[in-house]
Amino acid sequence: MKTVTDTAHCDDLMKALETFRDRGPLVERWGTVLARRLGSGGRLLVAGNGGSAAQAQHLTAELVGRYRDDRAPFSALALHADTSSTTAIANDYGVQEVFARQTAAHGRAGDVLMLLSTSGSSANLLAAAERAHRLGMTVWALTGRAPNPLQLAADEALCVDAPVAATVQELHLVAVHMLCEAFDEAVERGEAERGTVDGRPQRSGTDGRADGRADGRGGVVGRPVGRARGAGRPAAPGSRGEGDA
Repeated sequence: MKTVTDTAHCDDLMKALETFRDRGPLVERWGTVLARRLGSGGRLLVAGNGGSAAQAQHLTAELVGRYRDDRAPFSALALHADTSSTTAIANDYGVQEVFARQTAAHGRAGDVLMLLSTSGSSANLLAAAERAHRLGMTVWALTGRAPNPLQLAADEALCVDAPVAATVQELHLVAVHMLCEAFDEAVERGEAERGTVDGRPQRSGTDGRADGRADGRGGVVGRPVGRARGAGRPAAPGSRGEGDA
């Protein structure tokens, strides 16, 4: 006999949304930073597994196409969408390398890599974050509850405080739309036209990185100041399965 009401899923979402609403300033800042980076010739790379892959591709579609009003297209790639590359890399190098190798191919210093994961422990996303940092890219993450390995591997993370993966994914989609809204507003303000320093994209040290302070609610968390990249991170083979969203 059914013991859970039909509205339980909505109740879980509303509860998680209460905390999530406070993430607005972070997402707004991401949108502004992204407008500056992409407006100055930079690129956004996005990746996720399973349902998170769909969310990642949703984001790139909004930037290459449009979110609401007509505007210029901007460079954004969903790394999982190239099935020939992902399957070839998985076959030749292993599933853990499917995003890292594409990041190395397409990413440049000043670009942004956004990684989506409900668990925050997928080995192929962690490998991509490591590769991005070697290139001088900024890494942002949308994850489930903190703490998690991807949160620690990213420059900044928006961690959804919800126990159910479905709820996390739903709020990730809200974050995607909020990011697009902030991005378009920044473009309208002209941020995309003055996003360079000496002709180069601004780097994460000036506009894209948190100071490492947790907000006490499992929300916005950057890499602790002075922490070596890769510290506190499990070895890739031991991380949770790559089929995890």
